[in-house]
Amino acid sequence: MNARGSADRFRFSTTWSVPAPPGAVFEAVATPEDYPRWWREVREVTRTGPDGGHCRFRSALPVDLRVTVRAVRRDPAAGVLEIALTGQLDGRMTWTVTAADGPGGGSLVRVEQDTALLHPLLRRLPRAARPLLRANHAWMMRSGERGLRAWLRKHLDDG
Repeated sequence: MNARGSADRFRFSTTWSVPAPPGAVFEAVATPEDYPRWWREVREVTRTGPDGGHCRFRSALPVDLRVTVRAVRRDPAAGVLEIALTGQLDGRMTWTVTAADGPGGGSLVRVEQDTALLHPLLRRLPRAARPLLRANHAWMMRSGERGLRAWLRKHLDDG
């Protein structure tokens, strides 16, 4: 339930496996203006200050979502970046980057979201459409993982 008491709240938790050092991964997720370069569904990011900006994104559904973002916690040592979202999504998104166990090393990226969907058109969809919205989100997250892996592979090889 969102602050208005409706059923438009979504909670997601996704874990990405990224074959790159945690510091490099954290740097990438903490640099939102680069997102459109590696995450095709993030169409636009405009910084409005050191900890905030505006984002526009679109996944498989033909609807743009516009949000204002503000970093409320940025802790590179702990690998935690927490973002407050307002606009057509209202809530929080937390990135947690840790070293992966095992011989391959790399990083695990846990992306947790707790948001209310406030886009007028999407809010009018019937409750039965929730699985479609969840599938759309899962598709977008898989694309983000693939994009981040490719971005870091290119930039770490070039570096």
